[in-house]
Amino acid sequence: MQKIVSEHEERVRKLLSKPFQIPIPGYQLSGRVLGLRLPGPRRPLHDPDEPNALIVYSPPELSEHDRLKVDLCKQLVHVVVDPVLCNVLRPHQREGVKFMYECVTGKRIEDAYGCIMADEMGLGKTLQCITLLWTLLKQGKVFKKIEGIIEFRRRYETPILRGQDAAATDAERTLAQERLSDLVSIVNKCLIRRTSALLSKYLPLKHELVVCIKMGELQTRLYKNFIQSDSIKRSMEENDNPKKAGSLSALAAITLLKKLCNHPDLIYEKIMEKADGFEKAALLLPPNYSTKELMPELSGKLMVLDCLLASIKTTTNDKIVLVSNYTQTLDLFEKLCHKRSYNYVRLDGTMTIKKRAKVVDNFNSDSSNDFIFMLSSKAGGCGLNLIGANRLVMFDPDWNPANDDQAMARVWRDGQKKPCFVYRFLSTGTIEEKIFQRQAHKKALSSTVVDQEDDVARHFTINDLRDLFKLEQNTVSDTHAKFKCKRCINGIEVKGPSEQSDCNSDLSDWRHSHNPRHLPDISLRQCWASGISFVFHHRSHEQVK
Repeated sequence: MQKIVSEHEERVRKLLSKPFQIPIPGYQLSGRVLGLRLPGPRRPLHDPDEPNALIVYSPPELSEHDRLKVDLCKQLVHVVVDPVLCNVLRPHQREGVKFMYECVTGKRIEDAYGCIMADEMGLGKTLQCITLLWTLLKQGKVFKKIEGIIEFRRRYETPILRGQDAAATDAERTLAQERLSDLVSIVNKCLIRRTSALLSKYLPLKHELVVCIKMGELQTRLYKNFIQSDSIKRSMEENDNPKKAGSLSALAAITLLKKLCNHPDLIYEKIMEKADGFEKAALLLPPNYSTKELMPELSGKLMVLDCLLASIKTTTNDKIVLVSNYTQTLDLFEKLCHKRSYNYVRLDGTMTIKKRAKVVDNFNSDSSNDFIFMLSSKAGGCGLNLIGANRLVMFDPDWNPANDDQAMARVWRDGQKKPCFVYRFLSTGTIEEKIFQRQAHKKALSSTVVDQEDDVARHFTINDLRDLFKLEQNTVSDTHAKFKCKRCINGIEVKGPSEQSDCNSDLSDWRHSHNPRHLPDISLRQCWASGISFVFHHRSHEQVK
């Protein structure tokens, strides 16, 4: 019996410890190490004559006489991308890999070894970079350190930023244009840029909607009380004069206002503690106020979300992703789901990578009963593929537009089959619109360099963007008001956006809706009366009929 057990153990162990087999067809020599060059004349690692071969470098043609002089062990050979990777690359990805290889090996600019891949999200940058790195690892050269950031700022960044200000002088704009042209001529040699318009060949239509929503009555009272408090005034004095010591930092004040825009529950503890800025706020709360049971009607944005979810749930079979910068807001979403009996899953920083992958796969499955996927933008804004949903709500804005763009790109990705709706919620006239305007300002600057747009609209002055602690009550949209829009007259859009525009265009060239009549989403139309004051909206591309 002992002998049988020993033989069985040995047999199983042999099976479990089989030697590694090189995953290359016809690679039979087990003593050969993957990627090791054999003695003798140099030859390409992969066949450049294959029909689908991606050749990123071809050696110069040599005459018969020159070939006789070349050391066969040092001769230049074709650099061919591994067929395993090459066969899954789309045309724009093949172009991108070749472009990057030429840049980082110094073929495009002499003595410069780097590049910028500025493609929009969803175009497969990760796969392109993996392909480049693998090719460089097996067949590449070395990199070079980038230097000179101080000189770059002095010559380019500062004058270009000044020229982008809506209040810039003619001289500042002229200098900015000169420096921009100079910068673009350099950048063009090492930057590759493709927009998400390429995805229109592979993906269904996407509608983006920026939804301005009036705050609730209690929110408005608390907001005004906070920005008019002595603590905020001292904070602003400290910001202007760092030598003065204030008790509440400007950054902390901004965070509190952002949370208040989401729901009063998020600042309830501060109110009860009579924290800086909320010394008298408790007097504004209704009797028997409690955070135990969620009251959506106390938040303008949450009321609209509540209505939107109800409409989607009862009129479609769509799933939706809810994104916030704050886990406290995700807690509110959970309470709302319990209140309305919605099935949901939640992903935040507490979830392990292994469990995260399982949750995402389950949600994307057709058999899943989950209606809502809650997502912390800090924990899961990048890389997730949530094509099980075709709707997404960005509940609050981030200072960095790239963070919001990353989070909003989770549903309109490869594999999506249904039309997509991406909603950005902003509390009308509040700090959220100011943050959104800063995002637009940053994107305008980016488009002048990256997208080389010559006539980028200058909507905001630096002073506008600094004026964060001001509530614009008498407006349907502070952002639209600052556009000084010529397409809207007396609250009516009399002229549509240009035919070439899409949701990547400047916001002034989107559709502007002062009422629900022309909104592309029936569910959002049904929510207008819940507190929506204005909507910017556009689509990704023309729908093929």
